[in-house]
Amino acid sequence: MYGEQGNKLVIDAKRIHNLPHLPPYATTTVRAVVKEVRELERDANALLAPYATGSSQASDGTQIKSSFNPADDPATACALMVNHLSMRRNKRCLLAYHKTRTDKLEEMCWAGIDVTEIQQSNLGQSSQASGAGGAGQQQNAAGAAATSSLSAEEEQYVHQYSNLLAALKGQWTDVDLAGSLEPPRDIFIDVRVLRDAGEIQTEYGSITLTKNSQFYVRQGDVERLIQQGYLQRLS
Repeated sequence: MYGEQGNKLVIDAKRIHNLPHLPPYATTTVRAVVKEVRELERDANALLAPYATGSSQASDGTQIKSSFNPADDPATACALMVNHLSMRRNKRCLLAYHKTRTDKLEEMCWAGIDVTEIQQSNLGQSSQASGAGGAGQQQNAAGAAATSSLSAEEEQYVHQYSNLLAALKGQWTDVDLAGSLEPPRDIFIDVRVLRDAGEIQTEYGSITLTKNSQFYVRQGDVERLIQQGYLQRLS
């Protein structure tokens, strides 16, 4: 059925909004949608072939129309309309899927998250989730040996976007452009270390962040580590 593969991409894009990381790129589904668009275009061209310009008279002397009039052939007009709407919908599904993924990647870059590290650590979990949901089951086998759930184009996009973001932040060294827009309610907070982060320098000296340890620190000193998932704020 036309649009079935594109609908899978829309479902996948909707699911991405509720995930902390990106599931594996739906290579198989994307290729299927692109193939369907090309097949629909070939069908449309085949329907319009008898009306192509350049030949006004057939070999038997009958006149061939140089333009298509929907009123003269409603069946052909209906088929062309279905093909056109199907192609347009598939393209919109492709754009929505890729826009959702790029928005998620840009959000991670602004939060200071190492996208490559996060995607590699969550590759196994995301593959199981997409297999259980049924949306990415076809591409799990193909991406089992991959080291990242991003496509090659997405990895290149993240690299170039991070460079642009670093250059932008370099022009405003006195302002943390990636900081939270909400003013802090407490100057000092309790945090628990979720992952070893080594030694960091704070306004009141250096502290060593080891897993499962707890600290009472100034929020401004550890806010970026909380965003990156190294620390957890305790209520």
